[in-house]
Amino acid sequence: MGATMITRFSSRMIQRGLGAALAAVCLLSTAAPAWADAKIYQDVLNSTTWVLTKVQGKTSSGTGVLIDAEKKLMVTNFHVVGDSRTAIIFFPALKDDRPIVERKHYADNIKTLGIRGRVIAVDRKRDLALVQLDKLPENAAAIKMAEASPNPGDAIESIGNPGSSEALWVYTSGTVRAVYKKQFRTGAGDHDFTVVETQSPINTGDSGGPVVNTAGELVAISQAISQNGRLVSYSVDVTEVRKFLASPWKPAPLPVTDVLTAAELESTQHASGHYEVQFEQDDKTKQTVFITKDVEYFEKADTRKIWALAATLKTAPKLETTMKLLDQNGRTKLGSWSIEQTPQGEFLVIYCAKLDATAAPDALRSTMEYVAKLTTIMKKELVPQDAKTASNTDPLDDWLK
Repeated sequence: MGATMITRFSSRMIQRGLGAALAAVCLLSTAAPAWADAKIYQDVLNSTTWVLTKVQGKTSSGTGVLIDAEKKLMVTNFHVVGDSRTAIIFFPALKDDRPIVERKHYADNIKTLGIRGRVIAVDRKRDLALVQLDKLPENAAAIKMAEASPNPGDAIESIGNPGSSEALWVYTSGTVRAVYKKQFRTGAGDHDFTVVETQSPINTGDSGGPVVNTAGELVAISQAISQNGRLVSYSVDVTEVRKFLASPWKPAPLPVTDVLTAAELESTQHASGHYEVQFEQDDKTKQTVFITKDVEYFEKADTRKIWALAATLKTAPKLETTMKLLDQNGRTKLGSWSIEQTPQGEFLVIYCAKLDATAAPDALRSTMEYVAKLTTIMKKELVPQDAKTASNTDPLDDWLK
């Protein structure tokens, strides 16, 4: 074999060796992330839950994440639990170290796999809710929270229970697009929090689930998908989760029907969706008092509006009547009078009070009785002057003292 032949042979051997080495490197580089992703999925899986609640008679399905195993505390989105104060929580059941993802399995075994959860605090602004569980399965583990927000370009992974899939504990990966403060509105109300914007899709049912970094640490809570952009999703940044957990927990308001029942008040639902209660007065007449079906809020102030109609006037109230109502507004204990004009041109004289939505049932009952009493007395005052006997005494005086 000549020198030229040997040189060519050696060159081909070197090229083949380099090719094989490069192929091996490529195989390792592609296999490692896949293995890492599977490892993260398994670790985060033990912290992830399926959340079922009843909201206004309809079943709401979402996701949650265990953040404190000792206190049995789980975080999810407020819009997942809504006004419901109880939930059924499922952790993944495992078979051969793999999660059973069929929903029917959990529905059929709800008595053994389902765990009762109590919603103990909500933050509508951040769209977060805190749920305390009665117990934990053996494989449950609290997730570790990242110390800081993720950065644009960071790889993120998440687990959720999307309604678009027949499976539970579905894995998704993506990338952080941006992290910034955002104010926006959803069906759950007005929100103002630091969002982690990603190109990782979020579907109905994923809400409340964990979004983690490549170390398996919680960096955000899945929240919503953009209606205006393709593959643009929003999650609640981990800094907001930490602030929520560190802040004084305000009790979550109970559904209005639960409070009315606890207050031993029989109610019916009006066509508007609000609830009405009849109160019998001293003169044996009955006064209807309304209470809003939804909680009104600002920041952490949760209130319920309670009101009653005193009169419907064909013409605008006289100046004397208006001044009288304004004077009484400065002396009433709980609320105030308002005059509202209907599209038909009539004028409604309404007394309205607002009550802390977390107030005890007895406080609710007392407030509604007060509104009924005050409205009944004012009804007599609003009877046309020529249809009643003039009097120099004001029947409201004693009541307002």
